[in-house]
Amino acid sequence: MAYLQDGRVLAFAHRGGAYHPEIEGLENTLTAFRHAVALGYDYLETDVHTTRDGVLLAFHDDVLDRVTDRVGSVCDLDLADIREARIGGREQVPTLLELVEAFPDVSFNVDIKSEGAVDVLAAFVAEHDLWDRMLVGSFSPARIARFRRLTGGRVPTAAQPWEIVAFRLAPTAGVARWVADRVGAGFDAFQVPHRRKGLRVVTPGFVRRAHAAGKPVHVWTIDDPDEMVELLERGVDGLFTDRTDLLKDVLVARGLWH
Repeated sequence: MAYLQDGRVLAFAHRGGAYHPEIEGLENTLTAFRHAVALGYDYLETDVHTTRDGVLLAFHDDVLDRVTDRVGSVCDLDLADIREARIGGREQVPTLLELVEAFPDVSFNVDIKSEGAVDVLAAFVAEHDLWDRMLVGSFSPARIARFRRLTGGRVPTAAQPWEIVAFRLAPTAGVARWVADRVGAGFDAFQVPHRRKGLRVVTPGFVRRAHAAGKPVHVWTIDDPDEMVELLERGVDGLFTDRTDLLKDVLVARGLWH
C-alpha cells in the first residue's frame, strides 16, 4: 500500500495547501487541490462531513461560517443549500466524489469530522473501490473504530489517540513492541503532531520504536522549513503542510522530492 514505508518521504498537501500565498483563503477547494497536484503533490489531505441528504463534503468545519459567505451547520443543510455558499467569495464546497474523480492518480488522507460521515465514507470507499487510495483517521476513537469494523480492516487507518499515547509512553523498546503487537494490528501509521500540550510527541525514540514496529510516522501540520528539516533528520516518513511551496523546496534541496 502506498502509505506504508517504501523508503520515500510522503508530502501531504494539507487541505490542498491552505496557506500557500497563491491560494490562501481557498482551503479544501478544487482550486487548492489542483494547485497542489500541479506542484507535484500526489497525497492530498482533506476532511469529511455529511450533508443532511447524505453527501460527503471535503470540508473541515462543522459550520459554514468561518470560510464561506454563508452560515449554518453542515449536517443541517442539503447539498443544494451548501452549493450556494462560496469559499473565498468564489469557490464552491467540493464533494469527496468530485475530488476522487478529478484526481484519479493521487491518494487521499481523510479525517472523519462527524459521526454521520462514518457509515457514508465506508460505503463510499466500497462503492468506488478506493481501498488502496485512502488512509483514514479521526480524533474520535469511536468513529475510527466503527470505520475499521465497517471496512473490515481493508482501508489503512491512522492510530487512535489512545494507541498513540500507549506507544509514546512505553518505557522501553521491548514494551513498545509488546504494545505494537497487541494494538498495532488495527492501524497502519502514526499521524501525530510534533508537540502536544507541552509534550514532544515525535522524539527520536518514538520514531525508532515506530519503525521497529513497522509503522511509519507522519507529522502534522508543519509550515516552518527549519522544523521540516529537524523532523526529516529525525527520520519521519511524511509531513503534512499548509505551505506546499516550502515543503517542496525543502524536499528538493535534500534530494527527497518524488
